[in-house]
Amino acid sequence: MRIGFGYDVHRLKTGCKLVLGGVYLVYEKGLEGHSDADVLTHAIIDALLGAAGMGDIGRHFPDTKQEYKNIDSLILLADVREKIKLAGYKIVNIDSTIVAQAPKLSGHIEDMEKNLSIALQLDCTLVNVKATTTEGLGFTGIGEGMAAYAVALIDSL
Repeated sequence: MRIGFGYDVHRLKTGCKLVLGGVYLVYEKGLEGHSDADVLTHAIIDALLGAAGMGDIGRHFPDTKQEYKNIDSLILLADVREKIKLAGYKIVNIDSTIVAQAPKLSGHIEDMEKNLSIALQLDCTLVNVKATTTEGLGFTGIGEGMAAYAVALIDSL
């Protein structure tokens, strides 16, 4: 068994869409990035790649390539799932945390887990998403950006 840790952060900006775990949220700002800037999915991708010793999201999907411009991060996650399988591993489970002061995310967590589990071809009970604030502290607390952490467990096929 192998464990990987992922972390991602994106700036919040007016005029951008807000996508978390493949769920489009209505909010005054969205996350800025080359792809859809889905900070949660990106953290999970990095956790999976790290567990398999395969580098990070930037190595596999560089922001210098136009083919990844505005791409749905769930497509990238499904691609990583296949890379993990080809490397001789199966995904056991995912645990993740979104760090954001606003908007309120509790009503969207189940949909995020569903989207992620579909992309990973895992039972929903094996994909856990949590959300927390930083009590107004730091860049997430003052609404400049969002962050996400993820841990992935993989095992040999």
